[in-house]
Amino acid sequence: MPASAAARAHADDLADFVAASPSSFHAAAEVARRLEDAGFTSLVEAEAWSLAAGGRYVVVRDGAVIAWVVPRAADARTGIHVFGAHSDSPALKLKPKPTTGRFGWLQAGVEIYGGPLLNSWLDRELRLAGRLVLDDGSAVLTATGPLLRLPQLAIHLDREANDHLALNKQTQTQPVWGLGDAASADLLGELAAAAGIDAARIRGYDIVTADAARGAVFGKDDVFFASGRLDDLASVHAGVTALVAAPSDTAHIPMLAVFDHEEVGSATRSGAAGPFLSDVIERVQRGLGADRDEQLRALAASWCVSSDVGHSVHPNYPDKHDPVVQPVLGSGPILKINANQRYATDAAGAAAWHGWCEAAGVVSQEFVSNNAVPCGSTIGPITATRLGIRTVDVGIPILSMHSARELAGTADLVALTRAAEAFFSS
Repeated sequence: MPASAAARAHADDLADFVAASPSSFHAAAEVARRLEDAGFTSLVEAEAWSLAAGGRYVVVRDGAVIAWVVPRAADARTGIHVFGAHSDSPALKLKPKPTTGRFGWLQAGVEIYGGPLLNSWLDRELRLAGRLVLDDGSAVLTATGPLLRLPQLAIHLDREANDHLALNKQTQTQPVWGLGDAASADLLGELAAAAGIDAARIRGYDIVTADAARGAVFGKDDVFFASGRLDDLASVHAGVTALVAAPSDTAHIPMLAVFDHEEVGSATRSGAAGPFLSDVIERVQRGLGADRDEQLRALAASWCVSSDVGHSVHPNYPDKHDPVVQPVLGSGPILKINANQRYATDAAGAAAWHGWCEAAGVVSQEFVSNNAVPCGSTIGPITATRLGIRTVDVGIPILSMHSARELAGTADLVALTRAAEAFFSS
């Protein structure tokens, strides 16, 4: 079915969002910017919070961000509907002393962040982006334009490259970014210049690579959307778009929780295994006058929709998928199920998800892994374990997961957003 005008417009806005979010820190800042433009009030964790009925709030912790709406009739026992996602993606990350090179080439010293498809980063223009921490303890965001490239060895010098390609993660993944003598070059200086600050002030940095190409709709009838960082900015974009549209008269608190470091296990202060979400929920509940018993009652009345990408059936590798349950791009968001609780979905969660999709006029697909292929996991089980909130794992089907540039169905992007809107407003 051809992509609708609404789906194409939504995908174009997602392309803008991804372009503005080359790192987790930029993604958190872009979420906050969009919400502030929509009337949300920014809060600071180190300051006292004064929450008002009908108020809309957002708070950033490093590369994570949480935002919520306080319904006009909220009280101490009001439950919460959390739409969860993550801001990080597999990438190359700058090491200490990142300016390297030899034979007249300038190179960047990097290590592998998460589990990228390394061959997809070859022969592609890359940006550097992240945060710089300065001598006064302040942090600034920085992002370059196209600066680096990881050039593949020519076929003439590796006649078996099409038969097997295995990159040495230490010696064959160091991108080039210029020509000259490394002793007189300064990669951090490039990042400082992009941020408009003096490089001598840099005391620390968290900098990753990102695909420099803009996301694009393509294919017959515009059914495909390709972009870097769809895992998991597609879900983040759906969540922030839905939260902007959330009404102030719901029976629960609509909340968006975007975590960092999902790709490396989530066990950080800004990851799903850390205290960020529980800290915010407790402060919101205390602001509503809740005692401990009322807090627990509110959590028992709450839901978390953990949204992350899943695998579409691949036409060239059908044996890697379940032979019966085969979600495909363009046929709707997915409900992710795993018998060993790698996903948090159970029967109650499945029923609730299908109800929200029905309310949104959205058709959902199921996803399970092939029994012979290990199943990944998400922030869903972590959130359910930490808070005891009923949780369901969902997302959109994609191909090329963990590639520098992933492939989604244009229609699925707006469908996920509609389902998130129903989750917030139902």
